[in-house]
Amino acid sequence: MTIKSILPASLLLLGAGTLLAQDDPPTDYAKFEGSAEYVKFALNNLWILISAALVFLMHLGFASLESGLCQSKNTVNILFKNCFIIAMGVLTYYLVGFNTHYPAEWQMDGFLGLGGPAGAEAGSADFTSEYNPGYTYWSDFIFQAMFAATAATIVSGAVAERVKLGSFLIFATLLVAFAYPIAGSWHWGTGFLSRLGDGDAAFYDFAGSTVVHAFGGFAALACVLILGPRAGKYTKEGLKPILPSNLPLATIGAFLLFLGWFGFNGGSVLSADAQGVSTVFVTTALAACAGALASIATAWIVLKKPDLSMALNGFLAGLVGITAGADAISPSMSLVAGGVAGVLVVFSIMFFDKIKVDDPVGAISVHGVCGIWGTLAVAFLSDAATLSSQLIGIVSVCAFAFVFSFALFFILKLIMGVRVDADEESEGLDVAEHGAPAYNK
Repeated sequence: MTIKSILPASLLLLGAGTLLAQDDPPTDYAKFEGSAEYVKFALNNLWILISAALVFLMHLGFASLESGLCQSKNTVNILFKNCFIIAMGVLTYYLVGFNTHYPAEWQMDGFLGLGGPAGAEAGSADFTSEYNPGYTYWSDFIFQAMFAATAATIVSGAVAERVKLGSFLIFATLLVAFAYPIAGSWHWGTGFLSRLGDGDAAFYDFAGSTVVHAFGGFAALACVLILGPRAGKYTKEGLKPILPSNLPLATIGAFLLFLGWFGFNGGSVLSADAQGVSTVFVTTALAACAGALASIATAWIVLKKPDLSMALNGFLAGLVGITAGADAISPSMSLVAGGVAGVLVVFSIMFFDKIKVDDPVGAISVHGVCGIWGTLAVAFLSDAATLSSQLIGIVSVCAFAFVFSFALFFILKLIMGVRVDADEESEGLDVAEHGAPAYNK
């Protein structure tokens, strides 16, 4: 099939704004490729793959944001962790996570399943996902693999500048391979959260305010409580700010994340439906901008100065705040979802500093606190879910993430330690862990 033959049909489908989902899964790819339905199928897969690439770009955003908000002596360590996370995340999700995330059989009904689709072969009769026959297993795999790696990246920022590299790499591997797919299966793999009540009573988390972001935020909180604050952050005289090393780099990172979020949320439509994707793009952008302006205003009033780092986190807070309901919350109400998140992130960061929970990049506040708000916002600002179902989902996922992470990180602390010694922390992890600084003086 040539581009000339596809283009007119593509424009017609996109202009009509109808749902591009397959009614029945194709069983013979060779025959299906020449059918009229193949145009829909190709467009769906193309959009999901483009979205996966955008979510991949978010990992560069996380690396840049984290590097910019931390001290320059730890830059190599931060970049190394982010390189490892994406490499490990894709491979472990292929080997273990995908099977658990979308289980073929439930060993514990609705809670733990295994034997999913990762064994499917390209071109085989079962090349489509039974969860949605409008795209292939492999389009689904690569899109979801990028999500899985995100959970560990959230933790990376919170434990930056004092965590042992080896301990973190083990923790991140097990989090992505086992914990995240189990929690994800509860909602997206037809687990118990997707079965709550009937219809509108089910838990609703469109693209992962809770399943991805709050999960990562509460995993990060567990690790930070065990790890403790950076040396010199909290003194007898009070809070001693540890200044960011490169705010321009952090700004680039935040905008890369903003860009990638269009794939994160837009790809979660799981089809090239013009109406659905365009609506999600609009609510995503509006919430992000509302979050940024709300955080700027709040920080300016409370801190008596315009704070760039709060503005950057305001963008991200708004994005997390709309992720659960990007397709269900109206554009006007998305301003509320993002704006509330922008206010929350400022007070949350200040609160954690007050109780001496050191989070160098504000990951717990952005992803954990605003992830909870985003999930509740679906019940408050739309008719897509009930408050009770949202609370059940939040408590289940966040409690599991916290308990799993606390137990695993505590075991690692007992076996091999999780924190570098004082001299290494003072010298910087670039030299102490990697033997080379990021910048030659």
